[in-house]
Amino acid sequence: MALVYAGASAYLWSRQESLLFRPVPLAADHVLARAPDVREVTVPVPGAHLSVLRLTRPGARGVVFYLHGNSGNLERWFAEADFYRQAGFDLVMMDYRGFGKSTGRLQNQEQLLEDVRAVWRAVAPDYVGRRIVIAGRSLGTGLAARLSSELTAAGAPADLTVLVSPYTSMVAMALRQYPWVPGFLLRYPLPTAEWLEQVGGPVLIVHGDADALIPLSHAQELKERVPRAQLVVVPGATHSSIESHDGRFHQVMGAALAAL
Repeated sequence: MALVYAGASAYLWSRQESLLFRPVPLAADHVLARAPDVREVTVPVPGAHLSVLRLTRPGARGVVFYLHGNSGNLERWFAEADFYRQAGFDLVMMDYRGFGKSTGRLQNQEQLLEDVRAVWRAVAPDYVGRRIVIAGRSLGTGLAARLSSELTAAGAPADLTVLVSPYTSMVAMALRQYPWVPGFLLRYPLPTAEWLEQVGGPVLIVHGDADALIPLSHAQELKERVPRAQLVVVPGATHSSIESHDGRFHQVMGAALAAL
């Protein structure tokens, strides 16, 4: 039994990237930016180049820096440009290493977080004096909470932090599926709740009550940990339909952006 446990633990330790991430690569010459106000840029990081899409418009009130989920690529995720155009905001979204046209491969949590920082540093100078919204969806909620906490620590908190279908930590998520796994084996613990407690400024949490992948209880616990956060529960929304179900997400997000 001990050998089986050790073997299973070793497998999880070594295979975490393939279990957690579901990237869809794209050819280097694949065209991602087609609209005239969307451009594709590349951000160099140690050992890789990250693919980034930027919706930029004259007179934009600010930027939504959006960190997407654990599968696909920008071709799938960069689908809400019209919504942000109408809201008067630019939109910046990156592909993680190995996703889409981003090169390299993910190796650990700190590398992933540093990649997020690198992309933010590349675009942040364009938004001095304007509204900053840090947003994350699913996997990206932990990354968004971390980046927002770091902006707070630097004395310039985001004007709004948005978490869509968030988890309290990746450890808590892993224990649902692998209750026998000790937390220290996880190389991507992503403690969203801990980081969110360090975030200044308004926080908006949106979650579907029919989410079978990340239960609503995660969002409810985040609300308990950060009482000032606004929690919006979308009835009937699943993990995949949270942004499209019943128009509720766009109503809530639109109102939040308009209020900034």
